[in-house]
Amino acid sequence: MAILTRLWWLITTPYEPAESFTGFLERAMSQESDRAAVTVAVLSAGESRRRFGGDLAKHGIQPVFVRVVNRSAESLRLQMVSIDPRYFTPLEAAAANHFSITRRLSAFGAMAWLFVPLLAVLPLKIVTAWLANGRMDDVFAASGFRLGPILPGHRAEGFVFTTLDLGTKVVHVRLAEVGGILRSLAHPQSAVPADFVFTVPVPGIAADYLDQDFSALRGSAAAEPCDVQQLVARLEALPPATTNAMGSRPGDPVNLVVIAPFEPLLAAFAARWDACETVSLSTCWKTVRAFLLGSHYRYSPVSPLHLFGRVQDLALQRVRHSINERLHLRLWLTPLLFEGSPVWVGQVSRDIGVRFTTRAWNLTTHRIDPNVDESRDYVIEDLLQAGRVQAAGYIDGVGPCPASAPKHNLTGDPYHTDGKRAVIQVTPRRSG
Repeated sequence: MAILTRLWWLITTPYEPAESFTGFLERAMSQESDRAAVTVAVLSAGESRRRFGGDLAKHGIQPVFVRVVNRSAESLRLQMVSIDPRYFTPLEAAAANHFSITRRLSAFGAMAWLFVPLLAVLPLKIVTAWLANGRMDDVFAASGFRLGPILPGHRAEGFVFTTLDLGTKVVHVRLAEVGGILRSLAHPQSAVPADFVFTVPVPGIAADYLDQDFSALRGSAAAEPCDVQQLVARLEALPPATTNAMGSRPGDPVNLVVIAPFEPLLAAFAARWDACETVSLSTCWKTVRAFLLGSHYRYSPVSPLHLFGRVQDLALQRVRHSINERLHLRLWLTPLLFEGSPVWVGQVSRDIGVRFTTRAWNLTTHRIDPNVDESRDYVIEDLLQAGRVQAAGYIDGVGPCPASAPKHNLTGDPYHTDGKRAVIQVTPRRSG
């Protein structure tokens, strides 16, 4: 019987989604207001495969479950582009996962001739693939969040097929009044959308901050509340640069200060910046492979730098076309509090290539853009554009040094700067 079952799987194209699977709802997050109640859950790669019967993550697709209960007196409409401007329609997501006999055979290259004996059952394989693809279209279409008015007192739910994110995903649910869309053309302030922003942990990578106990890094007894003058004085007295593990040589300048609790901080960055994985054999291999192939590895670990006698507490990055081109920032939690929020200090710079060095175990290092002020100011502009800046300014830091007489980091890269640190107070919720 087992042999017949395996043979049937070989000569047909089975499609077996678990449409009743709701395990992902155990991690669901909910928010509510007087206008609506919203629930969101982001599926992991394994959950997506189980629920939809296809490897969506392989195609860069991530289903996000959304439930909306309309509590207002007006019909509401979900603005899908607020969740992801590049979202996939249900049938588009299904099409990316369709079974293709030609694609499967071509993956074997020259070894495809081994399958010549199976040509006799090829018609059955094609027919069952066609039927499976049709069934897949139906499953995706029935599961998708249907655009349209959500009537007062009614509920709507379904999946939005977004681009893949791991580690942390920011889901911005914006609900507009259907009648208010037209009214707002004449009276822009008459219909303010209802906004719900979720910062959702997504299983799949070993982000470096997942094992951090931030409360242990700074116990409540060690917290130092500061007013503005005290904060400036304390920040300017902090070490000007990172160091090596021994603390004997200075490294990159400490040119960034962020004031925010951890969750709002992560929410402010996570929509555009990616987490960094911890260093392991697996992540080292992925990094080496990305380096050799010049490919994209969004969650590559960053090298450790030291401040306060420890490596960074949190690292984030923005990767461009390859692993060799990225911005990366490292943050350390301080004992300081300003207006009740923790104060983080850090370092940000931009990788623009790779070079040989004898100061690293693998004999290579990323080459940074010497103008580290550009990277620092990029963070301000990025958070301003995201509507997450409550206040921003500059204080004294490492001290000025011109391009004609640069300082150097631990791997010998030169940098020049006006010597200032950017200070950014993050707003708890997106403005605008």
